[in-house]
Amino acid sequence: MDRPTRRTAVATLAAALAVPALAGTARAAGRPSGPRPLPRPVPRTHAHNDYEHTHPLYDALAHGFTSVEADIFLVEGRLLVGHDPTELDPSRTLESLYLDPLRRLVRANGGSVYGGWRHSFQLLVDIKTEGAATYRELDRRLRPYRALLSSCAHGRVRAGAVTPVVSGDRGARVPMEAQPVRYAFYDGRLDDLGSGATASFIPLISESWTDHFTWTGAGPFPADERARLRDLVARAHADHRRLRFWATPDLAGPQRDALWRELYAAGLDWFNTDDLAGLEAFLRHANGG
Repeated sequence: MDRPTRRTAVATLAAALAVPALAGTARAAGRPSGPRPLPRPVPRTHAHNDYEHTHPLYDALAHGFTSVEADIFLVEGRLLVGHDPTELDPSRTLESLYLDPLRRLVRANGGSVYGGWRHSFQLLVDIKTEGAATYRELDRRLRPYRALLSSCAHGRVRAGAVTPVVSGDRGARVPMEAQPVRYAFYDGRLDDLGSGATASFIPLISESWTDHFTWTGAGPFPADERARLRDLVARAHADHRRLRFWATPDLAGPQRDALWRELYAAGLDWFNTDDLAGLEAFLRHANGG
């Protein structure tokens, strides 16, 4: 959607927010009807557009995912989660779908999202409205949850149970860099490698697969592209970052399996998918069960 159309849709929703929302409240939290025990977590699993699943966050956790993605729109001071402005629901906020349930889980599980798991859970927040203003509101909304969040104070990182990483509109970068204390980190691009930007600010590098590769899993992986993939992973790791590709083929079948095998062999940090069960099965098998 182009920016003028997006702005018009957001403005229309803002007007609608003046009326109390009666519909959709029950699904605001996105919780399943009964308790669901969490499995062993599966490292390297990222739920793309997680909020589109029947139970946002909870479905990903039920498959052991360790990272989820939420697109946010700033509308009348609220951070609403959704893919398109025309589909936003005033009851589906970043707090109701993600921050509140994550806080409950961390409290219930002794300080981590998965009980006994001492790694940080990644919450990738993709900004869909103007970056600087949306980030300032995001920062304000994150602060009440700071007890469970990773933070960076004057360049020193303190790992928390949940690590918010800001992606999307690049306008968020300036206000983030200016903060002496942050409760979120920045999703960089390959141009940030070797640029002087620290890993305490940019711990993650994300790129579109199709911007760098032509192979989609059919036939042999071209040797030059395999070498490029492994070089990019190595460069990211040498710079103390994790690497993720979006827009990787995600249709179940032998082509996707072939591509995932190459990503696994190359040491890619995050596998990006909408198919929660498919990636869980692949990585549990690859990891030996």
